[in-house]
Amino acid sequence: MATLKRSDSIADNMPEAFKQSRYHMKKCFAKYIEKGRRTMKLHQLLDEMENVIDDQVERTRVLEGLLGDIWFSIQEAVVNPPYVAFSIRPSPGFWEYVKVNSANLSVEGITAADYLKFKEMIYDENWANDANALEVDFGAFDFSVPHLTLSSSIGNGIGFVSKFLTSKLSGRLENAQPLVDYLLSLNHQGEKLMINETLSTVGKLQMALIVAEVYLSGLAKDTPYQNFEISFKEWGFEKGWGDTAERVKETMRCLSEVLQAPDPISMENFFSRLPTVFNVVIFSPHGYFGQADVLGLPDTGGQVVYILDQVKALEEELLLRIKQQGLMNVKPQIVVVTRLIPDARGTKCDQELEAIDGTKYSNILRFTQEATTKILDLMEGKPDLIIGNYTDGNLAATLMAGKLGVTQATIAHALEKTKYEDSDVKWKELDAKYHFPCQFMADTVAMNATDFIIASTYQEIAGSKDRPGQYESHSAFTLPGLCRVVSGVNVFDPKFNIAAPGADQSVYFPHTEKQSRFTQFNSAIEELLYSKVVNGEHIGYLEDKKKPIIFSMARLDTVKNLSGLTEWYGKNKRLRGLVNLVIVGGFFDPNKSKDREEMAEIKKMHELIEKYQLKGQIRWIAAQTDRKRNGELYRFYR
Repeated sequence: MATLKRSDSIADNMPEAFKQSRYHMKKCFAKYIEKGRRTMKLHQLLDEMENVIDDQVERTRVLEGLLGDIWFSIQEAVVNPPYVAFSIRPSPGFWEYVKVNSANLSVEGITAADYLKFKEMIYDENWANDANALEVDFGAFDFSVPHLTLSSSIGNGIGFVSKFLTSKLSGRLENAQPLVDYLLSLNHQGEKLMINETLSTVGKLQMALIVAEVYLSGLAKDTPYQNFEISFKEWGFEKGWGDTAERVKETMRCLSEVLQAPDPISMENFFSRLPTVFNVVIFSPHGYFGQADVLGLPDTGGQVVYILDQVKALEEELLLRIKQQGLMNVKPQIVVVTRLIPDARGTKCDQELEAIDGTKYSNILRFTQEATTKILDLMEGKPDLIIGNYTDGNLAATLMAGKLGVTQATIAHALEKTKYEDSDVKWKELDAKYHFPCQFMADTVAMNATDFIIASTYQEIAGSKDRPGQYESHSAFTLPGLCRVVSGVNVFDPKFNIAAPGADQSVYFPHTEKQSRFTQFNSAIEELLYSKVVNGEHIGYLEDKKKPIIFSMARLDTVKNLSGLTEWYGKNKRLRGLVNLVIVGGFFDPNKSKDREEMAEIKKMHELIEKYQLKGQIRWIAAQTDRKRNGELYRFYR
């Protein structure tokens, strides 16, 4: 039996697939168009097919082979009688669109733009037919950038770029001249790094590297760079190669390999040693960004902890690299840019500049309007890298990076589009509460403008075989009445790179590391989990302390879905007999919250505890802000 080949288009394969079960498919399509205009998901298509083909054996036979391959790749169908248009995703990152005439099952391949217009007919027919409707096509600006081609390679941008550069440098010697020009451009606050104009060609640089390697071979490995700095400068070399003779020799050997016989590994090794990043700006505008008393305030949660940990780790890494590069007098600077909030609620969020604890060269800068001038003043020049966090931070980073001509990095953390079904086409219904068009377009603009994107997992970018990724959902979408994004985010772009998020290992570590445990919190945690005394810190109690615990700690919002976990637990009597449930998050009084979603979730939690009579099996603990105690809390039962 025929199966779907990746080399063939869906439009070419579909007619052949229909021939296998033409009678049943005509009946199915008649059923699909019966209710008029609508959108349908795969499970709805299958449910209605089940109504048409009630014999399970026959239905299984129909969905075998080529037709099954196509059908189970469908993400969405748009019904506009007599036509049904399909959005089909045969593999992660690849999308095709077809339109089927239900009368004769003829198939036509259509563009993303045509599919979106077809879909818009359901929500705003006048706008769908408007020849002047705004179309956004970021793909039109993407023609000069090479892209990955396999779904499995998505997120491996740096590896792809290394291979691409290798191919560009291979062959004739003059192919490496752009690399020499790049090395000549490196400097820190006007002071040349790596090489000077003496080594302005590939030939001169290669000869100098040979001379330098012979010279270094006669020195002790730990000879400081300062001992031979003058000689190197005469030959055309500047600081940045390393702090010792051994380190300098290793870096020069990496470059020699790149110039002689480049390969992706040597390319990555060499570029990882270059002194290019000293001053970093990190944007995190939303919420109350501070080091104390901010967790639990509106729009303020784990991102604050994450970024402060990120800053400390980044400063340590920069200091190590600067030392290894032999730049003893260079000090890095990291500035976290956030909002200046007059109503600081007892925090330091109304303080313009705040040093970050545990660092030497990192600060929080709070601003109201324009932060660029202040940053240039603080850093005595442009930053080398601007990192955005979340939608608002990424858009702000895009504006500043574009203005200054600086490398930009984007970290989305969480994109809203996949969290709320049909949030694009139904934006008008949700706009007063969520302002989705602003978010989606800000994300799409920032992702296209940025130089590289850091994602935590492959799934974040391109999802799984059956479900699109968060970034992938921005590839083509429509906001009826506003704009039609026919080409948004291309997940095959090499700017996507996967770097698994880390954690502060001094706080979060396995329960087996008993010598590191924070045992001073044991009595307080025992009280928090098991005390039957009624107070403002916990609700409910655990009757049977011997039961294992299902533990979850998060913000109380619909996406984290702690209420969903509670309801699932409440409905399962067998599970309730086996384990206890401990939830940590939010307030107990909805009036204490300023967030509409959280208020609704608080009310729902109370209703669920009452509905399923969970007292005795659930402990709901208010949001906790002591990081070390939280780290020990999840280890406590073990």
